[in-house]
Parts: sequence; C-alpha cells; structure tokens
Amino acid sequence: MRINVIKYKKVKSTNDTALKLIKKNITNPTLVTTEKQTNGRGTVGKKWVSEKGNLFISLFFKFDQKKINFKQFAILNAFLLRKVLSKTIPKKIKIKWPNDLLVNQRKFCGILQEVIRFNNFDYLIVGIGLNTNIAPHNKSFYSTSLKNILNIKINNQKILKKIINAYEKFLTEKNNLSFADMKRKYK
Repeated sequence: MRINVIKYKKVKSTNDTALKLIKKNITNPTLVTTEKQTNGRGTVGKKWVSEKGNLFISLFFKFDQKKINFKQFAILNAFLLRKVLSKTIPKKIKIKWPNDLLVNQRKFCGILQEVIRFNNFDYLIVGIGLNTNIAPHNKSFYSTSLKNILNIKINNQKILKKIINAYEKFLTEKNNLSFADMKRKYK
C-alpha cells in the first residue's frame, strides 16, 4: 500500500500536523516528516526533546479496532521499528514497553500512538521520534543516537526510506493477516 509523504521544514508536532490533515479529509495513508519540531510530545503529556538533525515523523491510516486494536498496534509498531533499525544497528535493540527503543539501556527512539475518530472512521497516528544524529539531554532517562551507536553521521533520508518501505508492506499485510500472524512476522 502506497504512503503519501508530506515534508515540512518546521512544525509544532508531527502528530498535531497529522491530526489537522485528517480533519482536512486527507484519508489515504500519509507520513508527515519535518526537520524541526518545536513542541514534540511523548506519552502521558511528556515533552519529546526534538533536536534539529534527528528524524521526526508521524504516520496515519484508517484502521479497524475489531481486527487489530490500539494496544496490539503498539506492540506491532515497536516490533516493526526494531526490525527495520536492527538492519542498521548491529547491537541488540531492546523494547521498553510500550513505546521506547533502547540500546545499552539508552533511549534512541520513542513512539507515540493516538487515535482519532473522523467521519465514522478510526485513524491511528503513529508518531516516531528517532535520535539519528544527536542524543538530547534529558533529566529523566539516558539517551543516545544512531550516530553515537555506529560512530558515523546518519543520513536521515535513507532511514526514512527504510521506514516508509517497511510501513507500506505492513499496511498491506495488516488487511490480510491476523494480529498473531503479524506479531510472529515482526517479532
């Protein structure tokens, strides 16, 4: 399933931008990305520190909660991102449930899922903050970046392309496979 990609220079939050696009009746699977995020959000109202040079994306699509529900998508999104990024990172990537990816107990990726109901359809918004080149300082946890892990500057466009390709395949499969089948495939 093809994903429409919309790129911005600067937004408050990619999830907020995705929400606005849905309310403008953009209903096809869409990925929003930006170079700078001024008010990134994490779970439970926490702030996501968005350093320029890192990757900020939100993907949204229609979904049927009777087939695969919100909590199940949280599991699948973490597995999918770990699988994509493990092709770049030779070290073990740990999932800190429900929404963080870590290497050596340092967070380098956060996932924020939200649901909106619009025109009688449920949409899942999957926000992904990926520390590609800069490890933000945070008082509540240790962070790292792909650059620190691999000792090379990261090309965000190459990582973005890998994520888009994986989600295009994923969105096709979610219509044909059960949650159990998807979990087995991506775990």
